[in-house]
Amino acid sequence: MQSSTAHQIASVLTEALPYIQRFKNKTVVVKYGGNAMVDEELKHSFARDIVLMKLVGLNPIVVHGGGPQIGQLLGRLGKTTGFVDGMRITDSETMDVVEMVLGGLVNKEIVTLINRHGGKAIGLTGKDGDFIRARKIHLKKSAVDADASEIIDLGHVGEVSSIDASVVDMLGRSDFIPVIAPIGVGDDGYSYNINADLVAGKIAEVLKAEKLMLLTNTAGILNKQGELLTGLTVHDIDKLIADGTISGGMIPKTKCAVDAINGGVNSVHIIDGRVEHAVLLELFTDQGVGTLLLSRAR
Repeated sequence: MQSSTAHQIASVLTEALPYIQRFKNKTVVVKYGGNAMVDEELKHSFARDIVLMKLVGLNPIVVHGGGPQIGQLLGRLGKTTGFVDGMRITDSETMDVVEMVLGGLVNKEIVTLINRHGGKAIGLTGKDGDFIRARKIHLKKSAVDADASEIIDLGHVGEVSSIDASVVDMLGRSDFIPVIAPIGVGDDGYSYNINADLVAGKIAEVLKAEKLMLLTNTAGILNKQGELLTGLTVHDIDKLIADGTISGGMIPKTKCAVDAINGGVNSVHIIDGRVEHAVLLELFTDQGVGTLLLSRAR
């Protein structure tokens, strides 16, 4: 090994040391989705990141999505579904496919990848131990419609009503890495598909996690000049939404981040899942690879 290469490796390790010391025994909830779930190299990169986090003393908890995979299987089955405000209309038959994909195919693939790289992952859905309770979403039509009071029936699409995270906490504080599919159960006994960002945020709140990390297909929150913003506070987010800097699909993600901060999570990271080892780079380096949101300015 050349001395310059050795020096570079040593510099990386020493830069990571204070972060490893600071976050030891802390819980970090990671929402896994986007390109990082599709690209083979990125999938292995993510799995290695999670295993390393566990080995150096952090307690990672993974919550994953799977919208594209659900769409692909529905297509192969010849079933079409509509969307309203980005939410898939989910009848009983579609919900069966959602459970098969999220709770089975996708969840077990992630578990297998983590285990292949030396971790001890356990796959769960919110129905296991009844730990994610859901309520059906009742979506009103837009005010521009003739009858704004009319309710759109999305079927088995829900939101979190409560979380009993004792099972997840017990696993996370042992040698295991929980991998959670965002499916909850309602008081009516039916299963509900819930947005993975929301589930990750609520689990982070209940566990009073040190960090919530949301993987995206963008560099993070950008200003109007396309430059990455970081070190933001809740007040900053409100202003950026009001002036249109944050718009479209980034609005619900940042609102999820704000709710987590207000719920007691120390910090939220919106990071670029298209970058190899994005989780480690954001956690253990000075620069990071995304947007950091804090409860208050440093």
